[in-house]
Amino acid sequence: MSTADLPALNAALNALSALLLGTGFVFIRRGRIGRHRACMVAAFAVSTVFLGSYLIYHLHHGSTPFPGRGWIRPAYFTLLLTHVLLAAGVVPLALLTLYRAARGDFERHRRIAAITFPLWMYVSVSGVAVYWILYQLYEPVAR
Repeated sequence: MSTADLPALNAALNALSALLLGTGFVFIRRGRIGRHRACMVAAFAVSTVFLGSYLIYHLHHGSTPFPGRGWIRPAYFTLLLTHVLLAAGVVPLALLTLYRAARGDFERHRRIAAITFPLWMYVSVSGVAVYWILYQLYEPVAR
């Protein structure tokens, strides 16, 4: 695997994280606490692997310029900006959410999870969208 393969890996990790988050949400709604816990811990682990892969890619490659023109350009940068800003916020929220669950503070866990879950899901899904637009819809200017 080369660094050129990392954007596709990162998108796959984001998609897997979204799948695990959604599955974990369904499990908790059905009262399947153990399965919910397993999905959420796995989603956190997958997101951690994503972050490492993302950092390695950008340390070695830098940024990829967006070649799109017209209406797609402001749409892409709006998506990218919201993705990056919320991704930075999701890290401490996810840590706090997991910490409260680990301590057995489930009332406070539920309250913060109601904020963390939709933001984390958005970050995971928008990460896949950013990849698709940048690397699939458009051929990168420099890879």
